[in-house]
Amino acid sequence: MSLLWLMAGVGLMNAGTNAEIVRTWVAGWAVSRRTPPPVEKPWGLYIEVAGNPREVGRHVLPEADGSLIRSAAASVSTPRTWMKMPAEPEEIEPWLPAGWVVAYEETGHLMATDLVATNPAEPDGYTTVVETRGSVIYVRVLDATGEPAARGQIALAGEAAIADQVETWEAHRRRGLGQFVMRTLADQAVREGAGLGVLAATDAGRALYESLGWKKHAPVGECIYRP
Repeated sequence: MSLLWLMAGVGLMNAGTNAEIVRTWVAGWAVSRRTPPPVEKPWGLYIEVAGNPREVGRHVLPEADGSLIRSAAASVSTPRTWMKMPAEPEEIEPWLPAGWVVAYEETGHLMATDLVATNPAEPDGYTTVVETRGSVIYVRVLDATGEPAARGQIALAGEAAIADQVETWEAHRRRGLGQFVMRTLADQAVREGAGLGVLAATDAGRALYESLGWKKHAPVGECIYRP
């Protein structure tokens, strides 16, 4: 099955199981971060990550299963390899062999929504730059001096779009820039034919996405090989 899922009849009701949404997220994340394509493994997917001091690669399991977790963990010999799956961290901890540590602080939320265009108004005092490179759409918001205030990007993967690296600089928070970036990304993705939005949110970002109608489908538990 192709990693760039073509979600037939795309919509939240047809988005499929959590496992399918996980695969969609992985495919889009790899496109967004310009990594090599995900590699199929017996337990799920593996992505090689270069140039990141915190991470050399990640195994992503579409399902949280003890035998699959143990198999994926046993395949790892390189420190700073991560493993992620749709489960609460306390669920996966008993299945981890020696050398693996649960990253409780990194636990996230797998979220999805039906994408709709809303034509958001540019916030007063800011300008917006939209660029497309390959299958990734970038939105940058600049202040009156031309300095960055907020940003985000969304990767197109078939009829789905995966939002990534959404950030508002501290001096510009609580001014609606995060919502504006997300709405602008959604508009651009819809113009490209995307109907389903997927992302992995941090605890801090979850409230923003929920305010825009995104729904949580599963937790994202994470652990790292740190012998």
